[in-house]
Amino acid sequence: MTTGSMGSSATFAPAATSTSGAPSTATTTTQTGDALLFNSALQSPAKANAKASLDAPTDATLTRPPQRVAGPNQFQSFVQETTGRLLPVYGRDLFNSPQTYAANTTVPAPDNYILGPGDEIQLQVSGLQDISTSLIIDRNGQVNLPKVGSVTLAGVAVRDLEKTLTGHLGKIFTNFKASATLGRLRSIQVYVVGQAQQPGTFQLSSLSTLVNALFASGGPSANGSMRAIELKRSGKTVTTLDLYDFIAKGDKSHDLPLMAGDVIVIPSVGPRVAVTGAFDQAAIFELKPGTTTVGDILNLGGGVPTLATSQKALLERITRSSTPPRQIQEIMLDPAGLLLPLQDGDVLTLLGISPAFGNTVTLQGTVAAPLRYRWFEGMRILDLIPEREALITSDYYKRKNLLVQNAEAAKTAGGNVSNQIRNLVDQINWDYAVIERLDRNQLTNKLIPFNLGKAVLQKDPAHNLLLHAGDVVTILNQSDLRVPQERQSRLVRVEGEVAVPGVYQAAAGETLPQLIKRIGGLTPQAYVFGIELSRESVKVRQQENLDKLILRLEAQSQSQQGTLLANRNNTGTTDQTAAILQVQQAQLKSQIERLKSFKSSGRMALELDPRGQTLAALPNLPLEDGDRILVPNMPGFVSAFGSVNNENVFIYKAGKTVADVIRSAGLTEDAEPGQAFVLRADGSIVARNSNTWFGGNFESLALMPGDTLVVPAMMDRETRYNTIVRGFKDWTQILGNLGLGIAAFRSMGY
Repeated sequence: MTTGSMGSSATFAPAATSTSGAPSTATTTTQTGDALLFNSALQSPAKANAKASLDAPTDATLTRPPQRVAGPNQFQSFVQETTGRLLPVYGRDLFNSPQTYAANTTVPAPDNYILGPGDEIQLQVSGLQDISTSLIIDRNGQVNLPKVGSVTLAGVAVRDLEKTLTGHLGKIFTNFKASATLGRLRSIQVYVVGQAQQPGTFQLSSLSTLVNALFASGGPSANGSMRAIELKRSGKTVTTLDLYDFIAKGDKSHDLPLMAGDVIVIPSVGPRVAVTGAFDQAAIFELKPGTTTVGDILNLGGGVPTLATSQKALLERITRSSTPPRQIQEIMLDPAGLLLPLQDGDVLTLLGISPAFGNTVTLQGTVAAPLRYRWFEGMRILDLIPEREALITSDYYKRKNLLVQNAEAAKTAGGNVSNQIRNLVDQINWDYAVIERLDRNQLTNKLIPFNLGKAVLQKDPAHNLLLHAGDVVTILNQSDLRVPQERQSRLVRVEGEVAVPGVYQAAAGETLPQLIKRIGGLTPQAYVFGIELSRESVKVRQQENLDKLILRLEAQSQSQQGTLLANRNNTGTTDQTAAILQVQQAQLKSQIERLKSFKSSGRMALELDPRGQTLAALPNLPLEDGDRILVPNMPGFVSAFGSVNNENVFIYKAGKTVADVIRSAGLTEDAEPGQAFVLRADGSIVARNSNTWFGGNFESLALMPGDTLVVPAMMDRETRYNTIVRGFKDWTQILGNLGLGIAAFRSMGY
């Protein structure tokens, strides 16, 4: 018979009398058949006086009952006071899993499995007479075989079941086939006592072992031993289990199968030590009876960690003969130190290795590979930065590779590929780099500057400084520290009515008229008075002014909201007044939202002389990186906007004045001519109180092509107009300081 789910079969028939009167000899053959799978699961704990069921146990998978939540034991608290850490008990977490480690009842029973009362045997006999029956071993250890009678199977090993059954059946039958398999297995009752998490009586599968019973009981408690667990049978100790061997090594040589009535004793925990510090398995460990060394305990967690120094470890020991009894020793984790025996109450602290590197130099900043490099005696700057390519950052190549993707995206969106022309490389500061060096005598940081260009480009020995181990070399770019203008790189975009529009690199100190002259000058259609110069630094400043205005208006809005609520509670306030205040509040919020949508242009007002139309009329303004110059052609119109009857453009004629445009456009009834101003083509603003180039009053101001006359509406001084311009003298300052054009004025509803 094959044990477990594999059955055995024998050929047999009822005994017949031979012609000689002697009974015929039974012929027996053995063959393998398909097995009947059997299941038996861990049973829940029963009361102490419960008896093992002789009926076939029902298949079930049961989980361990909820465990009592226990606090730290006394030694854990002691170690926590010493180290500041609540260390776990080694191996305790193995029993914290909600799943039980029950015996695997889905596999065949082992050959050495001993049958007992309650086990089920499936018997099938074929021959002259077919028999199929289920046999359960009774309390007396017997089964009743058909035609044979009672047969004792208790105490028979599975490997001998075939031989036993065949022998008894062969006394009655001949020429038969028999197949016997194990069905459901019996349950056994065992006892777990002592320092268990859940002591008591347990009904377990007959396949269960000592470890299965420990898991069923929740394992040793915080004060229970894991290294001296005893299995007692008939009053004698059968085996002693060290759970550390099972946890750390997987050794189950002392994990014996259980039998009904077995008693598992978990004694109180033995001597304990704590290991903490640079140790992954920091925990409370129990010492094995006898001698346990430092190496024995560390081996439970994988040995001496790589990240722990072997030169020194701290051992806190309780020496009762000393006053005070707690002492600290320094040990080494060398072969001799690992053989040091540990004592009850020891606290071993492993120290981490130093993060310092012994033979490195660090290169950081605007470099291709910011890393730690191997230092060697006599190493210098050129050994660390041998070529210029070592100063090209990886970001440069990433930006370069993105150009193709961005160009395709810009083409799809109808963008301009010329916008991709810009500084891709980080501009190195060739005049200054620095070495940081630790002065080990004074424990201070020294800065040793040097000229990077002379060291790398010119190979100047005076700047090819000697490096020490531990040095940090930092390479800066022009955005890290602002360098003089003459050393900065400037890309300027020139468009419109010039000989050759494009993106040019301006020389140090090169001015607007000088650059235009260098690229071929202006075309005959160029309108000098309308030249636009936009600058990034101006744009940032204008945007800051706009953000400040928005914050100020939001504060005002909150204040007005409070006033509105107070007025509502005031019985003297009419409903009409409250309604007006509410409308004003809504208008202010709407204007704030519109202002948030605006972005400053960065355009500079060149304040040109309208009489000059040559390059000489342009200011000698040095150019900066990112400047954008647009030279328009001369428009043939002037505009009127605001509270005018005819908001339109008018054909420009030489000598046309503000008064002429006012007459042509006409003023509305709510117009406020005292606040009128001219937004000139050069970006400047001329208000009524401004001085004109030719003197005279505002109405006599001669307009230039592209100029726009703006006439605001007359408004309640405590409503929209006064709210926006409060803090500014007039609209001219708003448009100028914030970098907003006439579109902003239009959007604000003026």
